[in-house]
Amino acid sequence: MINLFKTKIGRLRIIGFLEGVSLLVLIFIAVPLKYYFQNPSLSKALGPIHGAIFLLFLFNTLSVGVEQNWKFKTTTWKIILACFIPFGTFYIDNKILRKL
Repeated sequence: MINLFKTKIGRLRIIGFLEGVSLLVLIFIAVPLKYYFQNPSLSKALGPIHGAIFLLFLFNTLSVGVEQNWKFKTTTWKIILACFIPFGTFYIDNKILRKL
């Protein structure tokens, strides 16, 4: 885990993990609490945190893509798309980022 902090791709993997976890907690815990149990407190707290991690993931993906000379049509867009899909960042980490 410590080696992940040394490279930009490693840091992108960590941010991707955090983004994926925050999205899953938001979708499967915070939103049901808000709409089924009328308790929006977790959504209010986690929403901005997830948004910040989401933006950090996007900016880092673009930064690493430029640095690594990724072709947008073959790699970068897949990684960006992954953060919109539940479990997507975990899949992309396993299929693309881990191999780099």
